[in-house]
Amino acid sequence: MEPVYLFFAEGSEEVEALAVVDILRRAGVDTRIVSVTGEKMVSGAHGIRVEADLLAEEVDYAHAAMLVLPGGLSGAYNLAAHQGLAEGVRTQYEAGKPLAAICAAPLVYGRMGLLKGLKATCYPGFESNLEGATYTGALVEKDGLFTTGKGPAAVFEFGYALAAQLVGKDKSEAVRQGMLYNEVAP
Repeated sequence: MEPVYLFFAEGSEEVEALAVVDILRRAGVDTRIVSVTGEKMVSGAHGIRVEADLLAEEVDYAHAAMLVLPGGLSGAYNLAAHQGLAEGVRTQYEAGKPLAAICAAPLVYGRMGLLKGLKATCYPGFESNLEGATYTGALVEKDGLFTTGKGPAAVFEFGYALAAQLVGKDKSEAVRQGMLYNEVAP
C-alpha cells in the first residue's frame, strides 16, 4: 500500500495529528508525518515539538494513499498557504484518491473549491470556508473523496474512519477494540 501523508505546520493541533498517526500505524498503515516548514522539528498549537518523518518537498504525491490535514487555527492557515501542498492536493484530487482534514483544516479544501456540492464538517465557526459544501456539524463526514472531522473531540472517530477506508472496517474495529475505545464511546 502507498503511504499516507499527514502534513504538519507551525500551529497544527497536535492531538489531531498524532492520534491519527497512532491509529493508522496501529492498523498497519504506513503513515508519515510531513513538515511544511522546511525543518523536521515543528511546534504545534500548544508548544509541543513534533519531529516530522520528511519535508513536504520530499513527498511523492503520485504515490500517496491519502493526504491528511490536522487543524489548529494557525496550522490550518499555514497549510493553506503552502503552494507545494496545494499542488499535491490537486494531484491527489485529480487522481481520484482520498483526502482528509479535521477541525479548521477543511478550509484548505474548501478554499480550493474542492468541496462544492459535498457534505462536510469542520470546527464550528469555520463553515464559511467550506465554499459550496453543505455543513453537517457531524463528528465525521465522508462524501466523495473527502473525509472531514469536526475537531479535537472527533479525532478518534476520524482516525477509525480513515483506517476503515484504507484497510477495512474489520481492521479498524480491531484497533478500536484494542485501544478500549468502545468502553468510552460504544
